[in-house]
Amino acid sequence: MTTSEAVRPLRHLVAGDWAEGGGDELVDTNPARPAEVVARGALADRADLDRAVAAARRAYPGWAATPHAARGAILTRAAEILERNAGAWGQELSREEGKTLGEGVGEVRRAGEILRYYGAEAQRPQGEVFASPRVGERIHVVRRPIGVVAVVTPFNFPIAIPAWKIAPALSYGNVVVWKPATAVPLLASRLAEALVEAGLPEGVLALLITGGAVGNDLVTHEGVDAVTFTGSTPVGRRLIALCGELGRPIQTEMGGKNAAAVLADADLELAVDDVVAGAFRSSGQKCTATSRLIVAEQVADDLLGMLVERTRALPVGDPLAEGVFLGPVISAPARDGIQAAVDRGVRRPGVDLLAGGDPYRDAFLARGAFVAPTVVELAGDDPLWRDELFGPVLAVRRAPDDRAALDLVNDSVYGLSAAVFTDSLAAVSAAMETLDVGVLHINSETAGADPHVPFGGNKASGFGPKEQGGAAREFFTTTKTIYLRGAG
Repeated sequence: MTTSEAVRPLRHLVAGDWAEGGGDELVDTNPARPAEVVARGALADRADLDRAVAAARRAYPGWAATPHAARGAILTRAAEILERNAGAWGQELSREEGKTLGEGVGEVRRAGEILRYYGAEAQRPQGEVFASPRVGERIHVVRRPIGVVAVVTPFNFPIAIPAWKIAPALSYGNVVVWKPATAVPLLASRLAEALVEAGLPEGVLALLITGGAVGNDLVTHEGVDAVTFTGSTPVGRRLIALCGELGRPIQTEMGGKNAAAVLADADLELAVDDVVAGAFRSSGQKCTATSRLIVAEQVADDLLGMLVERTRALPVGDPLAEGVFLGPVISAPARDGIQAAVDRGVRRPGVDLLAGGDPYRDAFLARGAFVAPTVVELAGDDPLWRDELFGPVLAVRRAPDDRAALDLVNDSVYGLSAAVFTDSLAAVSAAMETLDVGVLHINSETAGADPHVPFGGNKASGFGPKEQGGAAREFFTTTKTIYLRGAG
């Protein structure tokens, strides 16, 4: 075995120490090669959780009192560690989660970029000063950290999503108890290792690799002050309800069923390139993935012909192999669930299979968690139009005109991201005014997020303040209004 292929023992970061868990065994396997074990160890249990939260509460006053610039310097050093290890850790990410190697390396680098952004937060404005209606008085609004933050993250971006939660939380002076998805414990350990190596004090960050029961205990733990979560809408809503009963702030980024609309005047080559990337990169396992496509009737035949040809030609295989565009989905159960939804769909009237749709028969692809990139055209409403599959499945509908196309973009309980392809200023203006999404792309794919601007969705896609950029401050800090008048 090479170093990159070694089975890594899993450990938890609790009270500044790397320790074995007290729970059941977790075996972390490669979804492309299910017989290959990537990491192995025991899950954290309730006792580990209690120790982690107690250590976080002890660490909080000192960390909050640490100068913001000093906190930021630790994040910047951690960014350097991520960037230095991007090649090796990106390969581990590909083995553990299934992204292609280029995407894995790029994600580790993106996590470093996020840490750098919040490492510089001390250089940005820290509060506001307002005029007072009274003589000799000024009103200051300052921000303080909220305390111990429970961070719950998904499998699909195992280092970038944790970074965009943990980095602002730490930068603003909070302490963190983090539960990553059990499918991606190795990359979680890598991020925690980088922060510890960069000088993060004992107890400021805890990493607990654990299952749902202990995860629920984390969210409701009496020592936790706030919760930030990324995952499915059903789970997110259950956590919102739990936190509502406790009067505990919660921020959620949940599901998506994102649409791209290709209008009659669009650049079809550009549109096809970006729709394919948005729908099938990362095997469709992005909350911002393009899973619905609306095409103006005037260009539908041409665009769908190009789309089907491009989809059928996509290279699918081992994500570490050169030239592969799609790797596996996260697990065999995920593969089977996506395939079953497609199988049910193509048996319904009004569903026309254009590309993909069948399970792989090739020995390597059949053993792994691979799903063929699939395109279906729908005559009208259908579960494939409504339900988030979180896989490489694109549902297409035709629209008679631009107005109808934009109406179909909004035809979803979700409102995370959308894309509109057009050269019409009037259509762009209409999209900006009417589309109920948190992120809107004009002539680019639905997927993508930059660390310096807000990210998050509307409707069933999000609850609470947005993430990233200056928006993160709205969740990870509270305001204190100070009326300041001289004593004389």
